[in-house]
Amino acid sequence: MSGFGWKLHGDGRSLSPGEVVRPDERLSWTRTIGLGAQHVVSMIGACFVAPVLMGLNPSLGLMASGVATLLFLVITRGRIPSYLGSSLSFVGVAAVIRTQGGGPAQLTGALFVVGLALAAVGLVVQFLGARVIHAVLPPAVTGAVVMLIGFNLAPVTTSAYWPQDQWTALATMMFTGLALVVLRGFWSRIAIFLGLIFGYLLSWILDLTAGKIHSADAGGKVVDHWRLDLTPVKEADWIGFPDLHAPSFSGSAIIVALPVLIALVAENTGHIKAVGEMTGDPLDDRIGTAIMADGAATMISTVAGGPATTTYAENIGVMAATRVYSTAAYMCAAFFALLFGLCPKFGAVVAAIPGGVLGGITVILYGMIGLLGAQIWIRNKVDFSQPLNLIPAAAGVIVGIGGVSLKITDNFELNGIALGTILVLTGYHSLRWLSKAAGTDRPALLDGGLTEYDDQKES
Repeated sequence: MSGFGWKLHGDGRSLSPGEVVRPDERLSWTRTIGLGAQHVVSMIGACFVAPVLMGLNPSLGLMASGVATLLFLVITRGRIPSYLGSSLSFVGVAAVIRTQGGGPAQLTGALFVVGLALAAVGLVVQFLGARVIHAVLPPAVTGAVVMLIGFNLAPVTTSAYWPQDQWTALATMMFTGLALVVLRGFWSRIAIFLGLIFGYLLSWILDLTAGKIHSADAGGKVVDHWRLDLTPVKEADWIGFPDLHAPSFSGSAIIVALPVLIALVAENTGHIKAVGEMTGDPLDDRIGTAIMADGAATMISTVAGGPATTTYAENIGVMAATRVYSTAAYMCAAFFALLFGLCPKFGAVVAAIPGGVLGGITVILYGMIGLLGAQIWIRNKVDFSQPLNLIPAAAGVIVGIGGVSLKITDNFELNGIALGTILVLTGYHSLRWLSKAAGTDRPALLDGGLTEYDDQKES
């Protein structure tokens, strides 16, 4: 496929068993537009939550996701069906930058640099091939970095959100967990969004029936306050353009954000491989282009004050359920996102999500992000009986989660996500090189019995 000349699939109305609508095909425009709307519904929860958690404008985040998706489709020439929404991988980065005294401008400046680096990685991968990803970022490293990024967020929930309304947080957490486990199909894919709605309504009902709550507010002060403050919603216009702000570049903020680059490369690679398997059209030759497109989209979003973007797994689920992989549906979804982003009142409703609700959601969400690292290890059968895999991951994860700091100068220190990632990445490759250079053959650790190698020798 060389462009956007979508061919009509069959009669444009139905699919036979086993049939799929390929990226260069489409159903009738009525059905394609409907599928585009469904893609927006599936991603809108996470796409709004990410900017809210990072202190950015959710309406701008939604609009930026539409622009980012259109740019991605153009750069990849309509071959890769993908929606680029607001990335949750930077929530912890935003929290760290806030503690350092930075604001939205410093955050988006750091994210812009990450987008630039991601685009550069994409160019390298496109030139050298996908094998360079596996060489630099083996599963033992990638899994550890993703894990420490997720678990490093735990203090954000426990100290900022949960204390605002512990019982609403608990109820929201339980409802969201139940929805994720019990619901099926499309509803299970928007379980996080359903949890937000449940907590939102519960907070409203409690305000009506129980009055104000005496707890920490969003600023951390213990006072009487409403769980749900809809004043900004009443004051917001129905139609308007989101406020933009220029990024500001801070060296310390950039260093905190750069380690997430590893997670973004892994996300993009996994997405492209998943889509290739589902469509039966291997896309390994397009991984570099996809990574570069995501980086360019992040730069476009953050230069206007929006969040970083990434490919959305929610939309992969929609494709798997519908068997429609048409990029025409994604183009329709992008235009829907642009229209929704022009409604400030809609954004104000989302921005008013009570802290207790965010506490219940983020307990699950941050834990899920962290455990994705373990999933990477399991799927790739990473052997932690081997010191080469065990030691860098163990050290990096503890340093990243525990918030260990390493003071370099009076004005510069490494800590948390940044320090943990550096330890994992440099530790793995330096130990690997030293082991080969020394010709050492270390025995397995954490193994009470025979190793697989010993089993083979004895048999």
